[in-house]
Amino acid sequence: MPTAPTARLVVLVSGSGTNLQALLDACADPSYGASVVAVGADRDGIEGLARAERAGVPTFVHRLADHPDRAAWDAALTASVASHEPDLVVCAGFMKLVGRDFLDRFGGRVLNTHPALSPSFPGMHGPADALAYGVKVTGCTLFVVDDGVDTGPIVAQAAVEVHDDDTVDSLHERIKTAERAMLVENVGRMAREGFTITDRKVRFGR
Repeated sequence: MPTAPTARLVVLVSGSGTNLQALLDACADPSYGASVVAVGADRDGIEGLARAERAGVPTFVHRLADHPDRAAWDAALTASVASHEPDLVVCAGFMKLVGRDFLDRFGGRVLNTHPALSPSFPGMHGPADALAYGVKVTGCTLFVVDDGVDTGPIVAQAAVEVHDDDTVDSLHERIKTAERAMLVENVGRMAREGFTITDRKVRFGR
């Protein structure tokens, strides 16, 4: 019986790589339908790269400071990702905005997560902003990257209750737990089932 094709994932990281590890663990099951073929980063010496190396996954690094400008950095990142022929690119705690070259090459296939229920609380401080606003429910969002900040078509969301005694750290930890589960489940579905985007609506299936 023929084996179903496995989707190729390139994962981009900037820090500890806990979302990457969740994907690596999921990809160890052949029925998941995807494999991580490379991990890229915007800085050296991070745990995310170490996780990839322990798993035997090729890595590459493009530091912004090593390029004459942001466009040159974006072009170099695009070339490195393209060399691994990804079906999906997953930004897993990647703390840089990709640019025009990158989106022209991989647009519609780049995923990112945000620690809030978009379109609420975009930007770098989603959990803190949710706590300061006094919402009772926040959560996380998986979306397809566009040229805005946390504005792309939404793939999935998971709700997280805000407790009266929450701090930013305690709330963010619960959001991250929900985020990992959401990421793994939906990347797997996208790999196995395919997906379409029409009028900002992301639907599974080819």
